[in-house]
Amino acid sequence: MDLIKAIIIAIIEGLTEYLPISSTAHMGFAASLLGLQDDEFLKMFQVSIQFGAILSVVVAYWKKFFDLKNLQFYYKLAFAVVPALVLGYLFDDKIESVLGNQIAISSVLVLGGVVLLFADKWFKNPTIDDEKGITIRKAITIGFWQCLAMMPGTSRSAASIIGGMSQGLTRKAAAEFSFFLAVPTMLAVTVYSVFLKTWGKETGNPQKGYEMIMSSQDHIMIFIVGNIVAFIVALIAIKAFIGVLNKYGFKPWGWYRIFVGIALLIYFYFFK
Repeated sequence: MDLIKAIIIAIIEGLTEYLPISSTAHMGFAASLLGLQDDEFLKMFQVSIQFGAILSVVVAYWKKFFDLKNLQFYYKLAFAVVPALVLGYLFDDKIESVLGNQIAISSVLVLGGVVLLFADKWFKNPTIDDEKGITIRKAITIGFWQCLAMMPGTSRSAASIIGGMSQGLTRKAAAEFSFFLAVPTMLAVTVYSVFLKTWGKETGNPQKGYEMIMSSQDHIMIFIVGNIVAFIVALIAIKAFIGVLNKYGFKPWGWYRIFVGIALLIYFYFFK
């Protein structure tokens, strides 16, 4: 993977990470179109550039993240992230095995799109329009909803936003809490993937993520530039998404997922 292709993947990550359309599906499709080899470094790169996307949320909502007087905010995130940490660790190998199955991911993309078409009808009359109205119990419930995204193609954003709406949050409040929850969730995933996880056990050349990054100057440059690009693009996408969600709801994203999912199914079934 050269730098230009890495930048393209990073742009896609930044655009799709916080939208309810699955960054995994979009990066997988882009990698296939770019002719990238499905190797361990590519898999690790697609996870590690989430770090840049994490920083975009912290910057966009810096007053919230650095309000040390509001300790309840940190407690809510800490409790909400526990289900993903536990289940993600237990099912890591199974999740990774699905990452290469583009037919399965594309099918989930379509099914998730159908769900989004009806999401606005299912959750009417919200009562919570701010993070302060979210109890610890509701935060944990949203955390379990987020775990649905362990099936690649589901979308962490979609799962956690719908989870928030199921707890009485408005679309805006649910979307923002989804952004907040992404920070500890994706930070944990990134740290695990880069520093703790051993990649390529079956290849005879097992390596930690940071070892792959440090193995060449090209890999170091790709990692750094990828995170910078993901940060900038995600920062723009977050603000745009809130506006579209408030005005149009989930339907545009639902139809988009269905259209793209069907296109991917045709592509991977007949042409790959």
